[in-house]
Amino acid sequence: MIVYQGHEGAYSHRACKHVFPDKEARACSSFRAAMEEVEQGKADLAMIPLENSTAGRVEEIYRLIPKMSLFIIEEHFESVNHCLMAPKGTTKDSIKTVYSHPQALAQCSDHIRKLGYHPVATLDTAGAALQVSQSGSTDAAAIASSLAAELYQLEIIEQGFQDQSGNTTRFIILSHEQNLPPLEPGVAYITSLLFKVRNIPAALYKALGGFATNGVNLVKLESYMPGGTLNASQFHVDLEGHVNSRPLQLAMEELSFFAEDVRVLGTYRAHPARASRSFHD
Repeated sequence: MIVYQGHEGAYSHRACKHVFPDKEARACSSFRAAMEEVEQGKADLAMIPLENSTAGRVEEIYRLIPKMSLFIIEEHFESVNHCLMAPKGTTKDSIKTVYSHPQALAQCSDHIRKLGYHPVATLDTAGAALQVSQSGSTDAAAIASSLAAELYQLEIIEQGFQDQSGNTTRFIILSHEQNLPPLEPGVAYITSLLFKVRNIPAALYKALGGFATNGVNLVKLESYMPGGTLNASQFHVDLEGHVNSRPLQLAMEELSFFAEDVRVLGTYRAHPARASRSFHD
């Protein structure tokens, strides 16, 4: 079983169907609930959105991951086609309020502003579609997937409602087991790490220097303050390479001199989308 946050028809649900078409997918009320299901052995996997090419990172996930004993075993890039949808009889001109998840509202903000709609945030896109469907109002609309429109019997008023074409969400698939793939020649891998820098001058510069000197490409660096403190920053890093490769092992040795609480979140095959398109954080 794989779990996801939101209602049936959410983009996370669609991603589950694309990656694991034969696996049962079950909705959870929150990201934390979905991750805890896996941590407690009630589900095998969780499909979790980490960032979007238009709206940026999903801040909550970066704060939840360090608290969970889970591993990233795969990544998935899902193309996002937002649809403006409403009950039958609704027109663009009759709409006053549009409901959706904050990320979706951000990804469609220019269109929403130009049309003069009032945006209202909901817990997920499919939940917004369900709410609008149940209301039956012709002055309310939702932004969600075509799957949500089908499930909740809403009419699609406009396809591709997002502000930018090529809108893509990167998902990570979390497991309680590490499931490290074998190191194979010619295969592209991503390794994700968490660490805190030591309280010494230029600690971050020195911590990252080991990756440069060993030819390891750093593709993502996120920083944030752990809860309850303003003194230490925690870093989430994505690197090109397998954790068992010699260059990455040497870089990790150097990292240990300048960082603490180093944790490997996982090594997994790089998604083909990395080679075929530019994904901006």
